[in-house]
Amino acid sequence: MVAANLPPVGKSARSPAAGFKMSVAIAYPDDRHRENPIMSDHVYKTVELTGSSEVGVDDAVRNAIARASKSLKQLKWFHITEVRGGIDNGQVAHWQVTLKVGFTLMD
Repeated sequence: MVAANLPPVGKSARSPAAGFKMSVAIAYPDDRHRENPIMSDHVYKTVELTGSSEVGVDDAVRNAIARASKSLKQLKWFHITEVRGGIDNGQVAHWQVTLKVGFTLMD
């Protein structure tokens, strides 16, 4: 299903409320998804994780996924839902990243 007020794939629209330009990409159903087994006809379970790091956001995500992969199998994707951090003496002290991780359910 495609919303009526969206521009065609690859086109841009200007948001009248915010006054900024945004790009919109719409995926149309066809058989191309069968070539990519990661997002095929599987059922996924999601869990929420929060990783932390003194280095940065990327490192916090990698820490969360590395730890989760020790007890969860078939991890396939992640989605960052929140980024926050701690401040110490006026400097960024650490990062915390909350993400949803999806994994394939075993048969």
